[in-house]
Amino acid sequence: MPGSLEPLDVNVQIPYHFRCPISLELMRDPVIVTTGQTYDRASIESWVATGNTTCPVTRLPLTDFTLIPNHTLRRLIQEWCVANRSYGVERIPTPKQPADPVTVRSLLNQAVSQSNSKHVRLSALRRLRALARDSEKNRSVISAYNAREILIGILFETSLSLNSPELNLEALAVLSSFPLTESECVLISSDPDRISYLISFLSHSSIDVRVNSASLLENVIVGTRSPEKRAEISNQNEVFEKVIGILNYPVTCSRAMKVGIKALFALCLVKQHRHKAVEAGAVEAVIDRLSDFEKCDAERALATVELLCRIPEGCAAFAAHALTVPLLVKIILKVSDRATEYATGALLSLCSASERLQNEAVAVGVLTQLLLVVQSDCTARAKRKAQMLLKLLRDSWPEKSVRNSDDLACSDVVPF
Repeated sequence: MPGSLEPLDVNVQIPYHFRCPISLELMRDPVIVTTGQTYDRASIESWVATGNTTCPVTRLPLTDFTLIPNHTLRRLIQEWCVANRSYGVERIPTPKQPADPVTVRSLLNQAVSQSNSKHVRLSALRRLRALARDSEKNRSVISAYNAREILIGILFETSLSLNSPELNLEALAVLSSFPLTESECVLISSDPDRISYLISFLSHSSIDVRVNSASLLENVIVGTRSPEKRAEISNQNEVFEKVIGILNYPVTCSRAMKVGIKALFALCLVKQHRHKAVEAGAVEAVIDRLSDFEKCDAERALATVELLCRIPEGCAAFAAHALTVPLLVKIILKVSDRATEYATGALLSLCSASERLQNEAVAVGVLTQLLLVVQSDCTARAKRKAQMLLKLLRDSWPEKSVRNSDDLACSDVVPF
């Protein structure tokens, strides 16, 4: 349902009592506050989050911030939407209710108590996983009760006993939905047995388990400040091969691609072990999937390419792949400023190492792209890399481009 009248037929008027008093737009999830007034959930939550403690309409103080769903009004709004669908009005979906704090606390207690049966603990963990995946709001509610530390305890305590591995996998699945604090990352990264146990799940027969493990591993690496601890993780036996295996999973599993490239990038942050990524097939995996990534993932993939191009093994491997240079040139100014910066940086490393690649880059149109970069609103780093690459390629410029270079005298390109 559109949030305002603009997309609707001019003859359609939203009934006054269907509008949120704050946003003046059609309510999608009407809730009642303690003063008896009804607001759209998103609007009143935003109102309270900015520090307001009064009812926007009555100006009376809100004695508590409990929000009660107004099911009757929501059904009336839905009926109105259906009645006006010929005018372009779409029916609002029935919203999922946020997690109840009392229920969340009870589920965590059931999950952590070793006196409960395995069935009870598994059931509690599965309900927590469903709630966590429903919304950011639910994850916030769950986190408020020390859930991450509890889940870490369940994941690794049971790993040292003969308990069913199902508890481990469920705890892992829930935990992978949350970002970890630095102290929680250290709690895992400082224990080699915990890291080894987590990496063992990267070989599990279930792709969901492998992805959950890679997600948590990436979280731990990024959240660990110690270079030594990061190096210990990236030096684990076959960790690169296992992560690249996830990245190479059929493209229909979009979460595997997303988590796979995040984990690979995190591992490549450790310079002394980047050669292991190359040996494990990272170059082929990233280049072959580059056109399949969504924007954010494409940026991370290109950042990984630039990191690997900074070592001789990586540079040689990318140079040997026929699609490397054409893809990198094509991506410039097509995805985002960051993507442009990383692609230009990778090309700079590659062309600095090979005259053949310089000629190849010029042949596929890199000069025009670079000139556009230095005149664009890209980042200063992207422009600097583009200028350096232009200077490097000056001997490879076609004669026609050199003759017409006066046409670019007003550009931001620095003199060579």
